[in-house]
Amino acid sequence: MNALNRAVTAAFDAVLWPFERLGMGWSLILVSGIFGILALFLFKHVSAQKRIRYVKDRIKGHLIEIRIWQDDLAIVGKSTVKVLLRNFQYLGLNLLPFIPLSLPFVFVLAQLVVRYAYQPLELRAAKSALMAGQGTTLEVQLSDEAASRAGEIVVRIPDGLEAVSPLVRIPSEGRAFQELVARRSGEYEVVVEIPGLGSATKMVAAGDVSPRTLQPSRGSGFFDALLWPAEPTFESGSPFQKVAFTYPDRDLGWLPGGPGGIVLTFLVASMVFGALAIKPLRVTI
Repeated sequence: MNALNRAVTAAFDAVLWPFERLGMGWSLILVSGIFGILALFLFKHVSAQKRIRYVKDRIKGHLIEIRIWQDDLAIVGKSTVKVLLRNFQYLGLNLLPFIPLSLPFVFVLAQLVVRYAYQPLELRAAKSALMAGQGTTLEVQLSDEAASRAGEIVVRIPDGLEAVSPLVRIPSEGRAFQELVARRSGEYEVVVEIPGLGSATKMVAAGDVSPRTLQPSRGSGFFDALLWPAEPTFESGSPFQKVAFTYPDRDLGWLPGGPGGIVLTFLVASMVFGALAIKPLRVTI
């Protein structure tokens, strides 16, 4: 899965580069729209188009029966039941083809989130006084097998970042927390370690750097690899299940920011572009 993510990420780097010259907001809209059209084209070839047209015609025919024989309750009742049954058939014919299309949707959406949803950590002046909670909390979650060794977790924070709280270890939950802030711009690698058991890293960007991708969480397993493609998941047998913190939401101007905003923009843009392409592509939905 990590190899696939690297390939998909490289492909998106190449594809998105010309669009991003228009700005991140327009790039997000255009790429979402193009994918909506591509998804519609694929839907045309994986769905039973003739069957969908047939079922739609039958629904129209039963509705006409209801209109013509509206004074005959027996015919109206039978036609109404037929309309309902045909609607279930129609929904099935339209929804089933989206099952194989759902995985590409997730891959594309995950790439858009790590590229457009977040911005690097804000810098804090070296002498600024901070209240608790004003920094960024790094969370370390161990696997079930290694949870009992949470009391041994060590976090190595590189120069340019600074810990502003002690490392809080919770062996009963297999977790540890530490609050940190960014003092200088750069891309950093935080190292978490259990001596004698293993170590892991987490990338952190801060200040005015402009990495292509920003990922707040690095985890293990298939779903982490699917949702967070910018960094590889932990290797099998690693004592670490998750290392995560929170990036600020990116300001996309008139578009909603953050992961939720990216998902909303993607869905709306892809549906609008897709709707405009239905007739030119001669797709029956």
